[in-house]
Amino acid sequence: MKNYIVFDLEWNQSANGKERSVPHFPFEIIEIGAVKLNENFQMTGEFHRLVRPQVYTQMHHAISEVTHMNMKELRSSGELFPDAAAEFLAWCGGDAVFCTWGNMDLLELQRNMDHYHMENPFPKPLLYYDVQKLYGLFCRENARISLDSAVEEQNLMEDRPFHRALDDAYYTGKLLTMLGKTPGPDAILPFKSVDYYRLPSDKKEEIRMTFPGYSKYVSRVFDSKEDAMADKGVTEMMCYRCGRMLRKKIRWFTPNQKTYFALACCPDHGYLKGRIRMKKVEDESVFVVKTLKLTDEEGAQSIIQRKEDVRKKRAERNRMKRKQKQAVKKAATALPADGRSASSRRRRKSKSSITTKDV
Repeated sequence: MKNYIVFDLEWNQSANGKERSVPHFPFEIIEIGAVKLNENFQMTGEFHRLVRPQVYTQMHHAISEVTHMNMKELRSSGELFPDAAAEFLAWCGGDAVFCTWGNMDLLELQRNMDHYHMENPFPKPLLYYDVQKLYGLFCRENARISLDSAVEEQNLMEDRPFHRALDDAYYTGKLLTMLGKTPGPDAILPFKSVDYYRLPSDKKEEIRMTFPGYSKYVSRVFDSKEDAMADKGVTEMMCYRCGRMLRKKIRWFTPNQKTYFALACCPDHGYLKGRIRMKKVEDESVFVVKTLKLTDEEGAQSIIQRKEDVRKKRAERNRMKRKQKQAVKKAATALPADGRSASSRRRRKSKSSITTKDV
């Protein structure tokens, strides 16, 4: 019998700015809070631990202002992170399905575990439920809002503050319970999210998932955007309804070098629009998240119009570059302060160099 583990983390960071942060360790967890829900989305337990920081031992002013925690409390009541994390994972149990508000908590939990050389117990790929995403999908026409706004919107506010780990986990659990009733498990459970902390190591590990209404592909890491876009697996477009490989009507194009768009057409299911998001890993290396979604004539026309807008902007940039080059060239041949052109000065210098002997 599986349990839904809805958890939230609070973390501290360098009080002296990002440049003083430890490489690959920007945030140190200082609090873990969680609630456990059974298969019927009923709360059955709570977990809470404070964590005694070892790296960022001065509280960042913004963190202190939001959480109302201080270092004295953490030093006196907090556990070392490896102990607190081990207790949390033991409490979760082996059948845990993790749920968070947003996509940061699982990433930072694993990053902190790596920093303390703890074994990563999670499966790869790690699938979870982003309750913020689910709430936006079913209650906000796909718009994402803050946890406190969602709680207030659903009249779930209780005499508990926000921005503490257990309280935020509790409110997130209440929202998941609500979604578990309406629209219900059959509606929400297909929409799993993928954690990107540990990316596919090779082509065999690349992730392909199909959801109601769209498909998702997560690539391995490439050395550059150019390498990624040269890979067939990245750029191919396949109808997720019938599995047919499609020829593109609009090839992949980008308005900003981070997001690419394309359009294809399935003979049986109609237009398929594609979006590729380039996500940076480190230096110039990237991985790709590609989504493919069936669309109607209006959606197809929006891709066509976007491609035309990109073409016009590129043409305008090229025109401005040519204009600037012409201006530079014109300035180079313009008359100087003495009223003579550069070519005139060269002719005058040539004449003055003729000697009497030459005559």
